[in-house]
Amino acid sequence: MKKKIIILGSTGSIGEQLLDILKVKKNIFKIELLSTNQNLDKIILQAKTFNVKNIIINNPLVYLEAKKKFKNLNINIYNSFLILNKLFKKNELYYSMNSIVGIEGLSPIMNLIKISKNLAIANKESIICGWRLIKKELIKHNTNFIPVDSEHFSIFSLLNDKNLNLKNNIRKVYITASGGPFLNYSFKSLKKVDKKKALNHPTWKMGNKITIDSSTMMNKVFEVIEAKKLFNLNYNQIKVLIHPKSYVHAIVKFKNAITKILIHEPDMKIPIYNSLSIDLSHDLPTKKLNIDILNDLKLANINSKQFPLINTLKNLRENDSYYETALIVINDFYVKKFLNNQISYYKLIKLIIKHTNSSFFLKFRNKQPKKINDIIKFKNFVSSKLSKLSIE
Repeated sequence: MKKKIIILGSTGSIGEQLLDILKVKKNIFKIELLSTNQNLDKIILQAKTFNVKNIIINNPLVYLEAKKKFKNLNINIYNSFLILNKLFKKNELYYSMNSIVGIEGLSPIMNLIKISKNLAIANKESIICGWRLIKKELIKHNTNFIPVDSEHFSIFSLLNDKNLNLKNNIRKVYITASGGPFLNYSFKSLKKVDKKKALNHPTWKMGNKITIDSSTMMNKVFEVIEAKKLFNLNYNQIKVLIHPKSYVHAIVKFKNAITKILIHEPDMKIPIYNSLSIDLSHDLPTKKLNIDILNDLKLANINSKQFPLINTLKNLRENDSYYETALIVINDFYVKKFLNNQISYYKLIKLIIKHTNSSFFLKFRNKQPKKINDIIKFKNFVSSKLSKLSIE
């Protein structure tokens, strides 16, 4: 019997790469459901290609268009993630992927946990804002969790040794950052850069939003928070290293004097494939080991004057709080303005620094959300607050 799969966010970068992998695995997997926010034509094509009978379109206007335009197709079209628990039984799905972008991916995760044996999450915002609540549900429903970010999948893999108690033996975790397109720029010189340069990442092919986050180093701030939560670490146990070649993804130093390092090409298909192939033979075509890169790794500390957003880590406390959600929303708000040509790249960074260090938002480090809806309400509150502020 084929293993049942669903993919939320199937029209995004992660979803499309997963589908590319599944093209050669049709004899093993059956895709039961796909979702998108508004990319209607692409999801219909995906559904036809993989013979998927159920799709979710979260955008209400696009949903209505789909119901009208494709009413004669043999595809069930829904507009709410609540349908997941009506379509599928507890642990019925072998694997679910949540690659929805942003905090909007948080609520669907709670639906997926109940119906999935294995849950892969490529949505760092949900983990950053709600991991404590997600983890409770994972334990309650006996659902396996696999992180898909390359750094976190690498740490996860390095700790996955059943013969050793590695999770409680961690001394230090190192995650790497390429430095993005502005590795050799001074902070002042960023006044002259434009959107085209900011979107020209030297090693990774990603969506626009995450490419900008990578260039500012805010993405690495998020990854530190994510690693802290996923692996039950303290912030002083995590260090970020610059590594322009993006060949090393994680290093874990253990208390027993052993250090493990994980390397692979800068290709998201590698962690995606391995998250999928939990109990399958691994046969993903790969390049030969790059000895030249291994002989010239060029690992280095981050220059916080060059990448000042990395200093945001100093604001974080060990406890979970609303402040992590504020970081996500503040960053999303101004990155969107930059991508819409409303502010400059330099102004983008200055505004994020201003608000993440403001006393108004720092006070939320003392408050903790008790349920998912609290996080959603706070996200809307922060968005409303920012929309009323001047960007001058």
